[in-house]
Amino acid sequence: MAPERDGRMRLNQFLARCGVASRRAAEEVVREGRVTVNGERVTELAVLVDPERDSVKVDGERVRLPDRRTVFAFYKPKEVVSTLEDPEGRPSLKAFLPRGTKGLFPVGRLDFHSEGLLLLTNDGDLGFRLLHPRFHVPKVYEVKVKGSPAPEALDRLRRGIVLEGRRTLPVEIRRIPSRETRHTWLRVVMMEGRKNQLREMFFRIDHPVIKLKRVAMGPVRLGGLKPGELRPLTPEETRALKEAATTSRPFPAPPARQGSAGGPPEARKGRSPARRKAGAKREGAPPPSPRSRRSSPKPRSPKERRP
Repeated sequence: MAPERDGRMRLNQFLARCGVASRRAAEEVVREGRVTVNGERVTELAVLVDPERDSVKVDGERVRLPDRRTVFAFYKPKEVVSTLEDPEGRPSLKAFLPRGTKGLFPVGRLDFHSEGLLLLTNDGDLGFRLLHPRFHVPKVYEVKVKGSPAPEALDRLRRGIVLEGRRTLPVEIRRIPSRETRHTWLRVVMMEGRKNQLREMFFRIDHPVIKLKRVAMGPVRLGGLKPGELRPLTPEETRALKEAATTSRPFPAPPARQGSAGGPPEARKGRSPARRKAGAKREGAPPPSPRSRRSSPKPRSPKERRP
């Protein structure tokens, strides 16, 4: 959403640009009554603020627009929460941030037992767009699951399954060659990121996740980063990331369900008998014999009918 012509902007947008949180998370901050504007507590999202004139505070601390917006790539280790603080006292992201950085927040999350690429930024608008399904910024994972899922089970996940009343978007899944004999490594590309979504998806097909690692988000790759390391994005990566987050794309089409012969069932439904016979020949299946077809009996005349 663009600012008003007089320079004002919606409160949640202002908080996001200040790096308080992503725009969606900033809405919750406002609703919780943690924000004041010129000394007045505000809980309505429709409030407009002037960044140059209005005094906006969150939890009593004034927030201002950053001089410049930055994005970092971080390798989140396992057993670290994807928040700046944790009420349970577990290791958090704060311990890994360099001194002098303010307003950074994680773009999305990786669960406590997962590892891999996590973007950190003070640009709330960018964070909002990277996570919104409408922009379809791909997230790439390497997943180790228990056992060896059947192709039919993986096809179910590719097409989407219902989780908590909503169907998941289609995903790409392919096997990664490995020396593993008891378990399977998979590469998964997905456009959305619900809480524990991948773990829940594979649990539904009875192949629970053993290891989960995010290796890319949009054009940004984990690369040679080691657990706990942080690096600023290059100007080229930043431009490519912003471009990926500003272009709305259509939903990817789910993969077609394959039939036994002659292509997908959707394609076979409208074929004429002659075309179905030709398709069967191409697939190597013998056409049905004319003798095997049961013809409907002719109607009998009144004289032939028995009393």
